[in-house]
Formats: sequence, C-alpha cells, structure tokens
Amino acid sequence: MGNQSLTDEERALIEARIVALEIEHHDLDDVIARLSEHPSQDQLQLRRLKKRKLFLKDSIARLRDRLIPDIIA
Repeated sequence: MGNQSLTDEERALIEARIVALEIEHHDLDDVIARLSEHPSQDQLQLRRLKKRKLFLKDSIARLRDRLIPDIIA
C-alpha cells in the first residue's frame, strides 16, 4: 500500500498473519469438504463457510501484495 518500504518488524508481522490465515483457510477447506459429503447439511452454513474461505484467500493475497515492493517502471 503505497511506496513505503516495510521495516523488518512489519514484514515479520505480515508474514505471521499470512501463515495464520493460510492455516484457517486450509482448515475451512477440510470442513467444507466434509460437510459437502453429506447432502443433508445446512446449505446456509456451507455458503457462509465458503464465503469466509474466499475472504481469507483475498486477505492473504492483499497481504502478499504488501510484501512486494512497488517498482516504478
């Protein structure tokens, strides 16, 4: 976000946050797969989990973008 370079501490915090979000994303993937095997499952709950998973994916992508310095062409 912007042309500011990150400090080592900021970079470490972002990387730690990415790891935490990736773990949650992977866990949600497992839960969604298990719930999808049972057609009697609550479809609203399944949609909410999928929406949360997509939100996590977008958050991870935004954080990774922050780790890449802006290059002026």
